[in-house]
Amino acid sequence: MRIPRIFSAEPLAGKTEVQLDEAASRHLVKVLRLGPGRPLILFDGEGGEYTAELLEAGKKARAKVGDYCEDDRQSPLAITLAIGISRGDRFDWVIQKATELGVKDIQPLFTERCEVKLSGDRLQKKLGQWQQIAISACEQSARNRVPEILPPMKLPQYLDEQRDSVDGDAAGNTLKLVLHHRTEETLAQLEQQLGRPRSTLLLVGPEGGLSAEEIELALGRGFHALRLGPRVLRTETAPVAALSVLQFQWGDF
Repeated sequence: MRIPRIFSAEPLAGKTEVQLDEAASRHLVKVLRLGPGRPLILFDGEGGEYTAELLEAGKKARAKVGDYCEDDRQSPLAITLAIGISRGDRFDWVIQKATELGVKDIQPLFTERCEVKLSGDRLQKKLGQWQQIAISACEQSARNRVPEILPPMKLPQYLDEQRDSVDGDAAGNTLKLVLHHRTEETLAQLEQQLGRPRSTLLLVGPEGGLSAEEIELALGRGFHALRLGPRVLRTETAPVAALSVLQFQWGDF
């Protein structure tokens, strides 16, 4: 039987006991119907993980922490996904799949064609929901470092913050990419020009894509346009395809 992997918001240490939060407890007790004595794997997002045993099954379950395993499944390519917020559950799906594909963090963006309006308490609630999706995806995919879902920003403000960063090259600087289906630039051409980067920043638009003005603004901030074939991909398909290609080219695929 597959041993459940559970994230602990509390720092973990071997040969101690830990109380799990309500979400983790509910999953173990109500969904998986586990009782005391069942084995677990716990991780706290700092790399590595621990064997554990469920001691108490209730509203707030307790577990005994065992031995530490130092396996760190983080990709050698640090990828930031900056993406326009999409409607419905599309954005939730992107966060889940991007986490499975190994992104380091995700920057939600308000863009010209973004139809989602979030502010105040509703924004904070949504941010917490997105972070929980990333945690659940880590539990499922055997990741032990949780990507951070950063507070949403307006695209121009975000691009201004990137103004001083430089392009990727053989020295390992960040390669900044914006998906643009009208360019002829391919990933192989960029690698030939700039070398192999250690980190990338991938910018993707919402439904309808980025406007021509937004793409020009990104190019003026040191981004390189990248084309993923001759077809136009949906906002939830494009990042998954791009992340897969990046991990194959420079990561751990």
